[in-house]
Amino acid sequence: MSDLKDTLQQRGNRYGPFTGHASITQTLKDSMRGTDNWQHLADDQKEALEMIAHKIGRILNGDPNYDDSWVDIAGYATLVANRLKG
Repeated sequence: MSDLKDTLQQRGNRYGPFTGHASITQTLKDSMRGTDNWQHLADDQKEALEMIAHKIGRILNGDPNYDDSWVDIAGYATLVANRLKG
C-alpha cells in the first residue's frame, strides 16, 4: 500500500491535485463531444482527442515544463495522422 501512496504522491507533485485535473479535462471533453463533428469521427480520432485533452489537463493543472506530456500529445496526433495517410 505504501507503493501506491508513493506513486500517488509523485503523480500529485507532477500533475497537481487530481480533482483540478479532472475538472479541466472533463470540461475539454464535454466541449469536444458537444460539437457537430464528434459523431463523424472514427474511434481512434475520438480516443486520440480524449487522450490529448487528458494531457492538456495535466499540463494546465501541473508542471507545464514536463516534456513527456508534450511528447505524448504529439504521439497521439501522429498515430491518427499515420492511419489517415495509409
